[in-house]
Amino acid sequence: MIYEGQSLRCEMLDNGIAEVIFDSKTGSVNKFDKVTLAELKDVVEALGSTDGVRGAVVTSAKGVFVVGADITEFLAMFKESREQMLAWSADANAIFSGFEDLPFPTAVALNGFALGGGMEMALACDFRIASPAARVGLPETQLGIIPGFGGTVRLPRLIGADNAIEWIATAKSQKPEAALKVGVIDAVVAPESTKDIAIQMVTDAADGKLDWQNRRKLKQSPLKLNKLESMMAFNVAKGVVGAKALPHYPAPMEAIRVIEEGSRLARDEALKIEHDGFVNVCQTPQARAMVQIFLSDQLLKAKAKKAAKTATKEIKQAAVLGAGIMGGGIAYQSASKGIPVVMKDINQPALDLGMNEAIKILGKGVKLGKLTADKMAKVVSTITPTLDYSAVKHCDLIVEAVVENPKVKDAVLQEVESIIADDAILTSNTSTISIDLLATNLKRPENFCGMHFFNPVHKMPLVEVIRGAKTSDETVAATVAYASAMGKSAVVVEDCPGFYVNRVLFPYFRGFSLLMNEGADFRQLDKVMTKFGWPMGPAYLMDVVGIDTGFHCAGVLAEGYPDRMAMIDGDVIAKLYDNKNFGQKTGSGFYTYSLDKKGRPKKEFVEQIFELLGTPNKQYEQQEIIERMMLPLIFEVARCLEEGIVATAEEADMALIYGIGFPPFRGGALKYADEIGLANIVAMAEKYQSLGVCYEVPENFKTMAANNQTFYKA
Repeated sequence: MIYEGQSLRCEMLDNGIAEVIFDSKTGSVNKFDKVTLAELKDVVEALGSTDGVRGAVVTSAKGVFVVGADITEFLAMFKESREQMLAWSADANAIFSGFEDLPFPTAVALNGFALGGGMEMALACDFRIASPAARVGLPETQLGIIPGFGGTVRLPRLIGADNAIEWIATAKSQKPEAALKVGVIDAVVAPESTKDIAIQMVTDAADGKLDWQNRRKLKQSPLKLNKLESMMAFNVAKGVVGAKALPHYPAPMEAIRVIEEGSRLARDEALKIEHDGFVNVCQTPQARAMVQIFLSDQLLKAKAKKAAKTATKEIKQAAVLGAGIMGGGIAYQSASKGIPVVMKDINQPALDLGMNEAIKILGKGVKLGKLTADKMAKVVSTITPTLDYSAVKHCDLIVEAVVENPKVKDAVLQEVESIIADDAILTSNTSTISIDLLATNLKRPENFCGMHFFNPVHKMPLVEVIRGAKTSDETVAATVAYASAMGKSAVVVEDCPGFYVNRVLFPYFRGFSLLMNEGADFRQLDKVMTKFGWPMGPAYLMDVVGIDTGFHCAGVLAEGYPDRMAMIDGDVIAKLYDNKNFGQKTGSGFYTYSLDKKGRPKKEFVEQIFELLGTPNKQYEQQEIIERMMLPLIFEVARCLEEGIVATAEEADMALIYGIGFPPFRGGALKYADEIGLANIVAMAEKYQSLGVCYEVPENFKTMAANNQTFYKA
């Protein structure tokens, strides 16, 4: 044994070949944390000082190679000074360069994921062998950062600047066949052969049969681009990437700058450019937000795994009551993930609409090459449309998705409860109606909870699982597990008017309505909030949600929170509702809608809308619009967290990102508040106290601000 540590060991094989084995003793996968980096440095030193080593192969004892850096260490590191981060980056890169500079050939056997730091470890080797199950790539820009272990230097020299920019800027993992085609991978072999082939290549290289020195020299030299080629490659990339990434996502553009400036330099000088670029993006609010999103998503996944382990009821067969667009979307989502589903309605046209919705979504998948026609047929065959309740009685979990009317829902829930098994779980896809109210007439309220999907179901990642006063832990666990099995992220919330997402969204709409009442132009408000980062502005969003749905939700919330959400006199939403302008569904709301050539709604502005809403007579500063829209939302999120409606800041923010498209680069309402500073938000709110209770700072928020606290802890 040459070396043995907590994450790495190194041992001699036959014929002078050493094997470096990644095998973390503390985790289920290999990561590049501080311990692993330190151990890799020790391994490099040990290999360099051990007599008789002719070559080295790098392998993993786990089902993956290395999934990347340990993201949990990032947030604390981001708080270090620029000088500290530059020194860390230089020290870390010296380890990878030290491995690359070993006086003998090296190869890596990739048996699974080799992403981020794992990919950069592979790039430091002379040869790369992969199994068909391997996935390689540099996804760092998804986290708001750039590769920091030499990826921006070595990858372009292997596959060219164009390909490297595409890999890094898009952050997509690549299949081995694609990596082989561009030259990242040297061979794709059967999983059981990766190590043997790697050993053979290193042996051949050591025997002089393969020119490993020139392969290595290529990665250590400047890129071979003339001025015209360089200008074409980088200017085109900046135009394409900049149009998609700027101004909210600076990492892809910084990666291009680093690659371009480093392309003219040898490895060690180019790495200094990478260190500088890495620290530049790490110290942005976008990086802090997006790394937190990654960690928060891991929390949701961990809770879902725990729910799956603790659930006493496995969902093998599901049912949806109420077809149409929503029911069809839920049925599709369940069936597409391998859980058969019965879709029940009281009339055939609704069933046809639901089936057509599922078939339409699947058809798009076939058209895009995401699934075969045979697979589509198999999925469709697991959706059973029916007008008869008898098909539902053996189902394990039922999602009621009928019209949003408490009397109708009550009747349907009682009827279905009378025929299903005693241990079957009953859920309601309600967006506003109290779960406790709906449970009033149920015989087994402990088996009942809310399961609120967001439209369109196949695109929106969130499911709100709403716990009623009598809902059992077993019911919640099984429902969360089912949502996860459907490919959704579940956030458990307590029952209250509007639940969580709608409760915090409608104060945002209230800010919009107040601005409109003062004479604002909804086009300006949409423009400003889209620029802020929302996928659509508040007027357009209300049109998509449905003016009738919004009006109904506003009424529920006004009744639940009359002090801060009472209906507004002359509210523009009420005007549109009374005029039956319900948005996209009726072809007119704030905007008018027609279908484009592909059958998608096309938004247009028609001046006549001001005859109904009143002519705008006031323009606002961008910052005032942002503050007046965002403050009521932030304060309501803080209230929900304090009241225990949602358990953690992470879940509160992820529900907004996954449910209503809160700008991801801002990290969610609470992360955004932390970034601005709670004391600064309190000062902002003082300007708007005349606008009502929704702009009053919650007492706990004031206390946290006074004590310089944050919602997130590094």
